[in-house]
Amino acid sequence: MDFLADPLHVVETKDGTVSVASTFAGHQEVVQDTDHKYLRIAVEEAYNGVERKDGGPFGAVIVREDEIVASCHNMVLSNTDPTAHAEVTAIREACKKLNQIELSDCEIFTSCEPCPMCFGAIHLSRIKRLVYGAKAEAAIAIGFDDFIADALRGTGFYQKATLEIKRADGNEAIIAEEVFEKTKTKFQMY
Repeated sequence: MDFLADPLHVVETKDGTVSVASTFAGHQEVVQDTDHKYLRIAVEEAYNGVERKDGGPFGAVIVREDEIVASCHNMVLSNTDPTAHAEVTAIREACKKLNQIELSDCEIFTSCEPCPMCFGAIHLSRIKRLVYGAKAEAAIAIGFDDFIADALRGTGFYQKATLEIKRADGNEAIIAEEVFEKTKTKFQMY
């Protein structure tokens, strides 16, 4: 079934635009016509992933110079990996294909607003532009954690109250911090 040809599955807002975000907080703009093509491919990936039973209804496409570098969907179930979200999977594939960890000349198109983990991966890979279709609330409406939207918007607390977080103290904390100072000349990120 070709979901791209079905107008009922086009991801657009009420006024016919699609939300756009960049690594600059609060940045919004109207998407370009070519963006819709890649967003539709991301949506197609979301459908494909669900049909294959690989994971949730999420898709992502990474593009460089108007060419697709990676087109992926959520692989959480098939990989038995809670980090195998569409965006993370696409970033992994793009980095491997391009043999680099920085994707600063790439854009990412996602079927849904990225969760904090995925947004972090997008930020760390230096992707220059993010275009997403559905808001996080669409995923929340079918049972995905609502902490995602709260974390993205700064409107709530982490609701994972069972997670205990503590920073080590004493000698162990000092040893852990020393690794950065002792390896700074041996390891360069960029």
